[in-house]
Amino acid sequence: MKNEKLTTDEYDALDFIRRGASHDRVNACVGRNAKRLSGIKLIKYERHGGKVQLTEKGEEVLFLRRCVETLRALAADPAAAVDGDVQLFLGKKSHIAPREEGGFTLTDKGRESLADIDAQA
Repeated sequence: MKNEKLTTDEYDALDFIRRGASHDRVNACVGRNAKRLSGIKLIKYERHGGKVQLTEKGEEVLFLRRCVETLRALAADPAAAVDGDVQLFLGKKSHIAPREEGGFTLTDKGRESLADIDAQA
């Protein structure tokens, strides 16, 4: 996503769809945002039945948001909970490292990435 900044409401709509929305009218949040999210190819409608689904790009956007939220949570509290898939990804990218006393710490690379993200916002 180049310059496609999403609002909190749009992220909420994507998350609702990820959890299993069957139609855009199920939730007002999805209904408000469906046209734009479909236009930037984050969601799609099934041809038969009109069920709303995340695209691969939509899944990626939500995963990256979870990664950023985890970096912020760990910056504030090294004992913050980290989902397994996020832990694996951030560990492979050398953004976090396990602490002896439990939890994770941000590496220099993780702090730099978080600073870059915050500078862009």
